[in-house]
Amino acid sequence: MVYLKLFLFLLYASILSGCAETPERKPNLLLLYMDDLRPQLSCYGRSHMQTPNIDALAREGILFANAYCNVAVCGASRASMLTGIRPTKNIFRDYKVFVQEDAPNAVTLPQLFKENGYTTISNGKIYHHLDDREGDWDEIWRPYAFDENPEGLAPTDWWQSLWRDYLLPENDSVYRETNRGPAYEKAAVPDSAYIDGLLTQKVMRDLERLKESKQPFFLTAGFISPHLPFNAPARHWDRYPEGEIHQPYNNFVAKNAPAISNKEPAELYQYNGIPRRPEMVGDSLARTLIHGYYATVSYVDALIGEILGKLKTLELDQNTIVVFVSDHGYNLQEHTLWAKWTSHRTSMQVPLIISAPGLPKNRTTDALVELVDIYPTLADLCGLEIPKGQIEGESLLPILKDPDVPGKAHILINNRNGYTLKTPKYCYTEFIRPEDDKTIARMLYDHEFDPDENENISEMPGMEEVVSDLHRRLFDSYGANIFGK
Repeated sequence: MVYLKLFLFLLYASILSGCAETPERKPNLLLLYMDDLRPQLSCYGRSHMQTPNIDALAREGILFANAYCNVAVCGASRASMLTGIRPTKNIFRDYKVFVQEDAPNAVTLPQLFKENGYTTISNGKIYHHLDDREGDWDEIWRPYAFDENPEGLAPTDWWQSLWRDYLLPENDSVYRETNRGPAYEKAAVPDSAYIDGLLTQKVMRDLERLKESKQPFFLTAGFISPHLPFNAPARHWDRYPEGEIHQPYNNFVAKNAPAISNKEPAELYQYNGIPRRPEMVGDSLARTLIHGYYATVSYVDALIGEILGKLKTLELDQNTIVVFVSDHGYNLQEHTLWAKWTSHRTSMQVPLIISAPGLPKNRTTDALVELVDIYPTLADLCGLEIPKGQIEGESLLPILKDPDVPGKAHILINNRNGYTLKTPKYCYTEFIRPEDDKTIARMLYDHEFDPDENENISEMPGMEEVVSDLHRRLFDSYGANIFGK
């Protein structure tokens, strides 16, 4: 009897010990950060590109069908998303931006996680510049950047001289001699050969190392693709028969669009063999460029599959939030435009998928959201307090819990001197001269009836009240961004 009582006492003590409160480990965060990716994916109801691994991720989480960047150029968009601050007349203006110069007092997203006990690792292109906000990370890595180099260059300068990453000797030679090269490359190499393949191997090594850590992690994979040049292993080019590559049906300037709206950046024309004017890009070259874009997207999709497979094999998927997002969209000859940084939807709409343990799976939300919302969302998911007075976005956690929750009434997107108010129905832009803050042109597209933005209706009879209302909302809500702060 005595032994029985002792046994019961020890059993009860053991149960109490197991039920005692212990610190719960915060969720990990894996950020899959794309460059120049438009939401032309199967999970978005489009069949142009083959992306089975991204589609599988969408089935594991929430897909945002109406997500937009706040500025459609890489450096500024990344600065905005990672600070939760929208662009203004004075900050986050172009691709060359340094966060540490434009917003020196901001608590950035990786800084917030680092200060709350997370191991933070920047792999690949996260901030535009390798040497921006270096203190935000426990580790910074980009392929080649920290290798010994014959010129003795600093890592950021060495990276700048290599990032276009041609593997065919004839292309690499031209690139090294002229800092130019072709706009695309098809090489019979394994997936691990190009920069994004090297990045993937590093991320998977990090996952193995972090598996043994007692700290939660904020791990990033900043892919270059599908940024120009469209370089990808031959097997991904071969997934798309040439006869199935088509130019967009709306390869024309939108009807009634102001001339300023079709001013595209010169990015494409920095490559060899590209005519200096968009109308001179012939049909054959256009289809090859589109083919190259598709190939690079499928290439990164395969790499993402490797990373997510490793995450699952290590059983880290059970406590890891995965965010898949792009810094902005991309034009593939729609309205005769190439690349980004325009006030058309093709430049501004982005794919966004968030998968997190305990949240609904395989759901799509039509809620209107913007990239500045990502900062407070991730802080909310991980139980971190956001800096007061800084964050201009809103947490998406209510939408993640219930994808039927409505999104925002409007958001702001700024490209050069075009300020766009996007609502669920309309996309309204005013082009404002910075010298005197005078509106010199405007555009209005009805996304319910004209989702591809083929006719500017801002000056059409009967639209006066709509334009007046959108103008008021733009300046009432975002006047500080327009006039500078």
